[in-house]
Parts: sequence; C-alpha cells; structure tokens
Amino acid sequence: MFFGSSKPVIGKASVVIDLGRDQVFDFVGHSFFVNYPRWSPEVVKFELIEGETMAVGTLMRQVRIDHGHKSESTFEVSEFDPPRKISFAGVSNAYRCIYEFEEDGTESRATKLTFTFEFPELELMLRPFEKLVRVAVQDGANRTARNLHGLIESQSGHRK
Repeated sequence: MFFGSSKPVIGKASVVIDLGRDQVFDFVGHSFFVNYPRWSPEVVKFELIEGETMAVGTLMRQVRIDHGHKSESTFEVSEFDPPRKISFAGVSNAYRCIYEFEEDGTESRATKLTFTFEFPELELMLRPFEKLVRVAVQDGANRTARNLHGLIESQSGHRK
C-alpha cells in the first residue's frame, strides 16, 4: 500500500472575474513578481533568481509558512502563453501550478480563471496521510482562486 507510486494529488478551482482576459493575465502573469505574495499571503520571502521578465525558464525562490510549517522551494516558469496560460514547475520539489485564463463567453468582458496545483507523486512519508493532503491541496486551490478574485476585482474597482 505504501511502496508503489501514488496517484497525482490535484487541487483545482475556478472563479469568474469581471474583467477582460488581457487585464486578468497582466495581473497574474506580467505582474507576477509584485502580485504573487499579495494573493498568496503564506509567502514570507520571494525572490527572482534568474531572468528579469516573465518567460519560460525564469527561476524564482520562495519561503512559505503553511499551517505553521515552513518550506522553501525553487521553481521556474514552465509555460508562458499570454493571455491563455502560465505554468510553474518545482525545481527543488516536484509540483506544478497552472493558471488558465478563458473568456467567459457571455456578453460581459469577464474571465474564467482556473488555478490548478498538482503534486505528481506524494513522497513516501506522506502517503499514509494522502486523504489529508488531498483535502489540504484542494483547500489551497480554493483559497488561491478566491484571493485572486478578490484582489483583482478590488484593485480594479469592480467589486460585486
């Protein structure tokens, strides 16, 4: 039970933001260095390691405190496709974060933002706690989507 590979642990959440896709992508993608710690308050230290603009291969480091647990990781931009998608991959730890931007399809200029966080495989020591990890990852995805929604709409003056 604890020795084979585990299934990926994935948390996914979507929100509709009352702004056009280009504006939402600019906030998340082009202004990532400034805004990421704002929508992810668990980040206590964030720094750019390599690269000056958001592009595939840009390398960053973060220190986070999640539920009292301090962690440090290095990650890079693995996909940058304005205004549709931006993905990050952990370099020091195996994880992926994906932000996808879709036009809402209604007459309003709204954007559906989908955030996905994935551990491709759980570390051996976490496998006995897989259900708890899955719940925590989904809660984190929901919180990230809500934080982005509130921050982007309040900053633009579009509060619902």
